[in-house]
Amino acid sequence: MAMLFAFSTAGDAANGLLFGWDIATVQKWALIYLGVSSLAFVVVWILGSIRRE
Repeated sequence: MAMLFAFSTAGDAANGLLFGWDIATVQKWALIYLGVSSLAFVVVWILGSIRRE
């Protein structure tokens, strides 16, 4: 039997989370990670631009 990897809502994915995590917690930490990694990318890009001049 094939396993379905598509969900129509975030609540559908909540049943398959590891360690009994809550979907809201996973979403919050995913947004924090994306924000921090985006900020790091911008900082590296700006420092590279400054060093090139």
